[in-house]
Amino acid sequence: MTLKAFRGELLSVPQDPRDNPEAVRHDLDGLLVVENGLVVARGAYADLAPRFADVPVDVLPGLVIPGMVDAHVHYPQTDRIASHGEQLLDWLDRHIFPAEKAFAERAHADAVAAFFLDELLRNGTTSALVFPTVHEGSVDALFEAALTRDMRIVSGKVLMDLGPEGLCDTPAGGRAESEALIRRWRGRGRLGYAVTPRFALSCSDAQLAEAGALLAAHPDVLLHTHLSENRHEIAAVAARFPEAADYLDVYDRFGLVGPRSVFAHGVHLSERACGHLHDSGAGIAVCPSSNLFLGSGHFDFGQAARHGFRLGLGTDIGAGTSFSLLYTAGLAYQAALAREDRMDPFHALHLATAGSASLLGIADRVGALAEGQEADFVVLDPAATPLIARRTCGVPLADRLFAMQILGDDRTVARTYLRGQLAHQRH
Repeated sequence: MTLKAFRGELLSVPQDPRDNPEAVRHDLDGLLVVENGLVVARGAYADLAPRFADVPVDVLPGLVIPGMVDAHVHYPQTDRIASHGEQLLDWLDRHIFPAEKAFAERAHADAVAAFFLDELLRNGTTSALVFPTVHEGSVDALFEAALTRDMRIVSGKVLMDLGPEGLCDTPAGGRAESEALIRRWRGRGRLGYAVTPRFALSCSDAQLAEAGALLAAHPDVLLHTHLSENRHEIAAVAARFPEAADYLDVYDRFGLVGPRSVFAHGVHLSERACGHLHDSGAGIAVCPSSNLFLGSGHFDFGQAARHGFRLGLGTDIGAGTSFSLLYTAGLAYQAALAREDRMDPFHALHLATAGSASLLGIADRVGALAEGQEADFVVLDPAATPLIARRTCGVPLADRLFAMQILGDDRTVARTYLRGQLAHQRH
């Protein structure tokens, strides 16, 4: 067994700092000791160095944080990022559905999956909950590429029997292909599966029922879909399901709301829905970049805090305009302030790391840079640009972190490590 150690300024926020003022774990001169890809010790260098005196030490300049966890992103939309002119439903029809049809070809899926995962690593994202397409091969392509890179990726075939031609399955076919994918990939590497109905409007009642049955049959899988993103979408859902109390209730009627449920967006939630999210243990992947780009609105962090339901942070590429969760954390601050809520930079970092990890059910393995967890971490460079260097020079930790969230992006990520192995180094 080989031990390795990393010395640097270590920062993680394993718990919501609003609930626990001692949630921020900071070692100004810290030591992180890794064995077989796991953190076996973390603490002040002065305290740990004598215990590990014979272990080689790699000095990491910058701020070392846990690998970031993207709670909602679409890899097939990579090539349609920054597509002009529409809100959600028209944007899907004009830009996204045509692009996703190309994933019927496995070679295309392989190429995009490889670029997508490398882009995640370049931006300091080491784990993600990912939408593929309706095509079974799109999941195989993503999982094979993730297995090669040793990334922690959760995904699952999109279910949409009401989709356009070329992006349409059937309830029985979608169930069968999902079962086959679960059998094929369960237990391999650091992969996980998610039952993935695209959203309520893309699925018949029969397919939503099959999704609920799939979720019930496999207690180790997640539910991943969209909820209350855009007012036009919400109105269309209400028209189709007039008997439902609200959008969340549509999913609830098919057994899709529970502690393994991750709903993207939740920009416009009823008070009833918020209460049920809390009571059920379900949570929301907040996507501030996407919500701004599509004109959907700003997530209500104050409402979420009052009800106490779980939150993570997602880039939502390709409606999102940056792969950087660091930058997305800065946008979360701006979205909160638009509703007169002030988001602490440590809270934003928590959402991008341990909060998202908890939402994905992997908080015991990643997100906190804690003893026993996988050694996924990122080295942030506070001198990545002349402006960031000037703004962060000689200021307290909170100000440095906040400045990097607002001004930073992929350039701020100097290195990304997966289980203690260098996976990306900025050139």
